[in-house]
Amino acid sequence: MASSSQATPAFVRLAAHPLRWRLLTELAAGDLRVRELTALAGAPQNLVSYHLRLLRDGGLVTATRSSRDGRDSYYRLDLDRCAQALAGAGAALHPALRGVPEPPTHPARWPRLSVLFACTGNSARSPIAEALLRHHTSGLVTVTSAGSRPRPQMHPQAVRVLRERHGIDIADRRPRHLDTLRGRRFDYVITLCDKVRETCPEFGDHARRIHWSTPDPAAADRPEPDGHAAFDRTAADIDTRVRHLLPVLAHTPEAPR
Repeated sequence: MASSSQATPAFVRLAAHPLRWRLLTELAAGDLRVRELTALAGAPQNLVSYHLRLLRDGGLVTATRSSRDGRDSYYRLDLDRCAQALAGAGAALHPALRGVPEPPTHPARWPRLSVLFACTGNSARSPIAEALLRHHTSGLVTVTSAGSRPRPQMHPQAVRVLRERHGIDIADRRPRHLDTLRGRRFDYVITLCDKVRETCPEFGDHARRIHWSTPDPAAADRPEPDGHAAFDRTAADIDTRVRHLLPVLAHTPEAPR
């Protein structure tokens, strides 16, 4: 059993504060800026920024500079680190509570859902997300991707990383414009680009909007052998995001059709 003199686990100290818990729960749904968190939490910006800094220092939250406005930042919750910290807190209380984070299991039946991924060029980030979600749901969730300014073709590095890492071939796919999807119904609209988040069309009040602030790997292209690195990191990051999305989708009630 844990000793009464044992220090309180760091996760408990961080998450127990009401405002920090509110910030964690808001960020669990997607990436947000300080002003958005301020509005959602109903707290002054300086106080929100202070508690975000504590969460960052604790390794639970990270920040990336916005590609749309370099003066702004998006905050992201590291769900894997949270799972590990929760397991550590349980073990500190009692060995029997030592939990090992497990990947989400696929449900016996996926709800009838449609998901749209959007970025600017629809040549790397959003088609990678589309392919990975379709792969992880065995094609039983309807997945689409599009861009606000689609490129002429798929980025060859995006094609490569999906083929090499996941055995998925998108070489024959062509980028499409978001305007071609107007009038379509989507249960989830997930933007992966800070720029397209501001310009993505509305797809009805029923659509749940989520933002994943994902840097454009094409902007970091470098000569071989390092040219692959940015796309490998991006694909791995998106795959982690998609895996964490699976239990959310599995528990989403089907809307009347």
